Amino acid sequence: MFWETVKLAVQAILRNPMRSFLTVLGVVIGVAAVITMVTLGRGSTAQVTEDIEKLGANLLMLTPGQARFGPSANTNTARAFDERDIDTIIDQLASVETAAPTTSSSMVAVFGNVNYRTQVTGTTMNYLQATDWAITQGRGFTRAEEDSGKQVCILGDTLRAELFGSADAVGETIRLGTLSCNVVGVLEAKGASSFGTDQDDIVIVPFRTFARRIAGTSDVRLVFIAVRDGFSTDRATDDLTALLREMRRIGPGEEDDFSIRGMEEMASMLTGITDVLTGLLSTVAAVSLLVGGIGIMNIMLVSVTERTREIGIRMAVGAQARQVLMQFMVEAVVLSGLGGVIGVVLGLAFGALGSNMLNVPFVIDPQIVLIAFAFSVLVGVVFGYFPARRAAQMDPIEALRH
Repeated sequence: MFWETVKLAVQAILRNPMRSFLTVLGVVIGVAAVITMVTLGRGSTAQVTEDIEKLGANLLMLTPGQARFGPSANTNTARAFDERDIDTIIDQLASVETAAPTTSSSMVAVFGNVNYRTQVTGTTMNYLQATDWAITQGRGFTRAEEDSGKQVCILGDTLRAELFGSADAVGETIRLGTLSCNVVGVLEAKGASSFGTDQDDIVIVPFRTFARRIAGTSDVRLVFIAVRDGFSTDRATDDLTALLREMRRIGPGEEDDFSIRGMEEMASMLTGITDVLTGLLSTVAAVSLLVGGIGIMNIMLVSVTERTREIGIRMAVGAQARQVLMQFMVEAVVLSGLGGVIGVVLGLAFGALGSNMLNVPFVIDPQIVLIAFAFSVLVGVVFGYFPARRAAQMDPIEALRH
């Protein structure tokens, strides 16, 4: 009996294919939008996690001032670090493997008749050790080059390709503003970050070279710190906090004038932002499902009006009210279920396309797919009940007069 009812429902739907399609369009859009948004959100989260893992789970970032917003923020007024602070951290903390001062500026790199704007970073070889960044061509800076502030540099793979193409860059001289530096090495390619920034669009020079020839100051406002194996980042953070409070003469009860952030904390913060945005967009998209449900109810009411004679004949030959109710309920559920299936297919297709365009992993969340489909079916049940009930309550004699 049930399959006979389903067969009748499908036949009724196919009698007006265009109207049926327009009826479920809202459900299709809602399901597709929800699945697309969640898929892109999951992909973005996976990309953030992957980028953080590339930097290393044992990496800490130290900055002067408290990282907060508003007029009370003191990030720009807190005393900057210097090279002696970095040396003290490395020498006195057993939980710290290494630490690297880092400062950057956007500049134009010039080689021959090629000009290319890139990110110039002043740091030490400890930076490459902390971030686990390998050199694929040439070599790194020697200790003598770092101490004397020699005019040498290491290129990121993107900058190497822009300036030299397929030619060997090692041994050549490039110009950064008024600074001419000899290329001694090329970094391993890392690709784009989760924010779409090209990590290979960089040139690294010794910290003292940057301080003297580019920045004009040896202030350090970002320090990368690698935690030694066998120590947790929490332990290293506690050790570092205690040492810095002593070095910077911060009394009991006084607030720290520095910030320490771990990669896990950064990952949690970034994925939290991604999840909130995904949730908001998915909620907006889910409204289309309600709109689709209203569309189904309206069309089913029209269908009941058009088919009053058919309903009257069925009831006159013995059909019970619950059978008529079931027929129209099944039609509504089949309509919304069909819209759900189409929406799932389109959502996964758009999710794959969007992931490819945004260069993030394509991550399918089976739970969200099932929930979206189940919600589309529920929409059919809820919004199909009123028209079905109206059909079931018709007087067969009155229906036959139409």
